Amino acid sequence: MSERVVRHVWVRGRVQAVGFRAFVEDAAAMNGVDGWVRNRRDGSVEAVFTGDPEAVRAVIEACRQGPPGAGVEALEEREGSPELLAQSYPGEHFSVLRTE
Repeated sequence: MSERVVRHVWVRGRVQAVGFRAFVEDAAAMNGVDGWVRNRRDGSVEAVFTGDPEAVRAVIEACRQGPPGAGVEALEEREGSPELLAQSYPGEHFSVLRTE
């Protein structure tokens, strides 16, 4: 079994009201990645991903493109933490959290 990584990501641009969170949730499910995604009040989307490093990388690369109608201008990525990951809803592999 390979090691799991935790990555914390912010996506900026035209990323709200275009199905971005559902797109990220689907990409995570297809790659076996756990975590969460949410809209931010500043218009960005924030996400935390955990799983196999290659699977997490695939989801992050999908975020760089986004769904049709999105316009990703910037993606910031850094190391995540167990505390961030713990914001997922209990019993869910991947959560769509409320806007913060």
